[in-house]
Amino acid sequence: MRLTLIAAFSLMSAPAFAHASGGLHMHGFEDGMLHPLMGADHILAMIAVGLWAAYCGGRALWALPLAFMAAMVFGIGLSQAGLVLPALETLIAASVLALGAVLALGLSVPVVLGATLCAAFALVHGMAHGAEMLGDKAGLAYGLGLVITTALLHGTGIAVSRFGGAAMRIAGAAIALAGLAFFAL
Repeated sequence: MRLTLIAAFSLMSAPAFAHASGGLHMHGFEDGMLHPLMGADHILAMIAVGLWAAYCGGRALWALPLAFMAAMVFGIGLSQAGLVLPALETLIAASVLALGAVLALGLSVPVVLGATLCAAFALVHGMAHGAEMLGDKAGLAYGLGLVITTALLHGTGIAVSRFGGAAMRIAGAAIALAGLAFFAL
């Protein structure tokens, strides 16, 4: 019931992308830790990865979050190297929608497939965050904070998974609806 209420309340507020301002936000480790908490897209995607990892169970419990974090760091590097993907915000919205949908549908996939999907989603999240970082020591500290908060959000999804499969499917539906709403922004 708590998970349903949390999901419902998160849908009641206007969605906010963590990287909507287009400005550089890196001021070191603390800002990196806080930045993922400033946008519903990052929060929902990270919690969904944790929920999905727990739902799949076994090796997926670690493989999905680790694949996400590794690919997010790679995406940051690609962005820092100057690679720009068109429609990045649309791809991020699609990642939230897809992660919510796999939970809502109760899809348990082989670990390699789940990790690959998480990595693909993470790449676009990382590219968006990398576009906002400086390539200096402050940017590195910022990136470290970003990865730590991402891991904590994955862990939150894993911890919340104890409410059971039905609650996770309802949360997945709420996350998918939020992802759909991001397309309207």
